[in-house]
Amino acid sequence: MKRVVSVAIVLLALGVTALGIAASAGSSYKVSANLTPGADVPKPVGAPNAKGSFTGTYVENTKGAKLTWKLSYSSLTGDVMAAHIHKGKPGVSGPVTVPLCGPCTSGMTGSAQISKAVITALEGGNAYVNVHTAKNPAGEIRGQVKVKG
Repeated sequence: MKRVVSVAIVLLALGVTALGIAASAGSSYKVSANLTPGADVPKPVGAPNAKGSFTGTYVENTKGAKLTWKLSYSSLTGDVMAAHIHKGKPGVSGPVTVPLCGPCTSGMTGSAQISKAVITALEGGNAYVNVHTAKNPAGEIRGQVKVKG
């Protein structure tokens, strides 16, 4: 009888754990960033009226999440060579964590699988979107990513 009760308790615990995992997988979050030249480091040259926006959604899965996004911009100094999500706090340059496009066009959309480490950076305010041009290869417009549940 003790063995049957022990097995039942183990199976119940496994079932509760599986429900917890299933509940977190599939959770959806909105992301956004307002892109401006004033937020970039170093400061860009010749782009006083440049602006842009990054919007998207990520849905968690067992590997991290699937991110779908849209990038729009205007008044840049030239064609966009690339755009990325970087890890970094405001005012600090950081490494690329998610390549978005390259070359890019305004209104471009896409998707990417992102890791749990990227999710942690996004949710902790430690990630930004940066748009790179030939005149400003380090970045012309930038904005910290905000996450809403």
